[in-house]
Amino acid sequence: MFHVVEARLRDGVAGFLKARYGVEMAVVIEQPKQASFGELALPVAFSLAKAMKKAPRAIAEEIAANLPAIPGIASVEVAGGGYLNVRLDRGAYAMGLLAGGDVAAAATAGKTIVEHTNINPNKAAHIGHLRNSVLGDTFVRMLRGMGRTVEVQNYIDNTGVQVADVVVGFHYLEKKSLADVQALIASERFDYYCWDLYARTSAYYGGHPEAIQWRKDTLHEIEQGVGEIAELAHVVADAVVECHLTTMWRLGIGYDVLPRESEILHLQFWATAYEQLKERGAIYFVEEGKNKGCWVMAAGHFRESATGDETDDDSKVIVRSNGTVTYVGKDIAYQMWKFGLLGKDFHYRPLRTYPDGHVVYVATDTAAQEGLHFGGGTEVYNVIDSRQSYLQDVVVAGLRALGYTDQAEHSIHFSYEMVALSPRTCVELGIPLSEEDKKKPYVEVSGRKGLGVKADDLIDKLIEKARVEVDSRHEGKPEEERAKIATQISIGALRYFLLKFTRNTVIAFDLQEALSFEGETGPYVQYAAVRARNILRKLAERGEVLPDFAAVLDEAWMARQLGEENFWQLLLAASKSGKALESALSVGEPAAMARYAFQLAQAFNAFYHDYPILAEENAEKRTFLLWLAVYFQRQLQETLENVLGIPVPEYM
Repeated sequence: MFHVVEARLRDGVAGFLKARYGVEMAVVIEQPKQASFGELALPVAFSLAKAMKKAPRAIAEEIAANLPAIPGIASVEVAGGGYLNVRLDRGAYAMGLLAGGDVAAAATAGKTIVEHTNINPNKAAHIGHLRNSVLGDTFVRMLRGMGRTVEVQNYIDNTGVQVADVVVGFHYLEKKSLADVQALIASERFDYYCWDLYARTSAYYGGHPEAIQWRKDTLHEIEQGVGEIAELAHVVADAVVECHLTTMWRLGIGYDVLPRESEILHLQFWATAYEQLKERGAIYFVEEGKNKGCWVMAAGHFRESATGDETDDDSKVIVRSNGTVTYVGKDIAYQMWKFGLLGKDFHYRPLRTYPDGHVVYVATDTAAQEGLHFGGGTEVYNVIDSRQSYLQDVVVAGLRALGYTDQAEHSIHFSYEMVALSPRTCVELGIPLSEEDKKKPYVEVSGRKGLGVKADDLIDKLIEKARVEVDSRHEGKPEEERAKIATQISIGALRYFLLKFTRNTVIAFDLQEALSFEGETGPYVQYAAVRARNILRKLAERGEVLPDFAAVLDEAWMARQLGEENFWQLLLAASKSGKALESALSVGEPAAMARYAFQLAQAFNAFYHDYPILAEENAEKRTFLLWLAVYFQRQLQETLENVLGIPVPEYM
């Protein structure tokens, strides 16, 4: 609602300036330094002073005296050297909320594609992957909350080096046949098995450098897509992807479609992109030097500092001398498909139906379900860690070099920093540390070395610790119920911890901090939402029902209650979810929404402590307090469940 009133004010002032002064300008709205100054402030007079050759205060006075009435605005007052302080009509504002004036924005044209998770399908997901997925999933929720049409993609690199290394481990080190591997898939945690095998294969390369040829041969067979090695890679990758989908759904994370790298090759996506890149001079063939026989992209396309005298070392190889395409080359083709620039599409088949009924589809190279189309977005967000910034720059440069300037401008790298572990969390998870590591603020993990924490193990450990707390508080509750509550608290703790830091912050995940019921944590915010709902439960236990607020409350009634400044400030805090969402999206920071949820929880807890709602004797005031409690409860639940993906338990 607050952002709706802001928009009305911005449009009203802009229209007035154009009509009266012939000036077209973007109207800036600020937050006053003190609540007593009003709810909004306009510095517009300062922007006009030079052109109008008048003192800002004189301009402000003229605007205040002549500005037409704007719905929801009670007054516009001149302050200081020329500020315009704006006060809202409290009664009208509250009635707007009662009527549902803070609902989601209307849908906008075009489709936004968000690609996230993108785990190599060669082993179990780890904590670093969780940050990617939680950030991506929350950003999707934020976009949808503002009425955007969003398609969620999870790119599966099933022909890459990491998959090849696991296949090398099965085929060359363990001498396992395709049937042997299929039996493993059916009998145990296959992604965990691959985790250990991947680490062993990587270690084997270190002691046997000649074995790198196995990797090269395996990669070649995978790219060709024929033979037992290729089939083994296909089976391994598909099985691990299924494990990843199960892991991510534990956090409420799902997808619309899984494009696969194998289909980018088999359906000639890359071949089509390759021809365009050559025809338009985006890449060139190297006749001599380090990159002899390769097709490369000149550094001038993706480095602002390039001088035009680049060497082979400055350029990026797109196609190797043996004819195989690099990762970034395939990613250029994939990005072109996302924007609908290839004139091609995958075939699709349903892969899984989630418990909520949503179906995720996977790309295939053979005709499957007809009438399905994905891709063709107007903007694309790639959620990939900051270490991939250079390669993302090359992908955008490829689009620009092909002449797709608009699409290049709407290709956004949604980057983030790594996740490490606190030393005490390593100890709790059984990860051995050296004395030196124990003194560090955080410990980095490495999947290649097998040092790290699997995502499922981390979730299980959180649930185990949360269960101890739940059991101590609710021993008499049914076993299944307590297990569900502990799981919900754990998911809230994990998601909130991964979200509360800005994307450019390195996270040191700490189990104890994440699960704390005090401070800026998921359980603290969940507890506020549970408290709000408990007021309604206690009301029902007394045999009472909520009043019909729409029939009882009117604008004058609301204005009387909101004359108490504390009530007004509480209502403002609770009603700024739309404003918070708008602001968070403008800077691309899910952390801003996590912070808003925390502030909302703080405001509710202050309200809960200061006003014994059900014990209030004044009938009018009690009705208002109940309405405010219901509104808080709705806002907390909406922000947690729909935007942050954090469940609200029945009790805590």
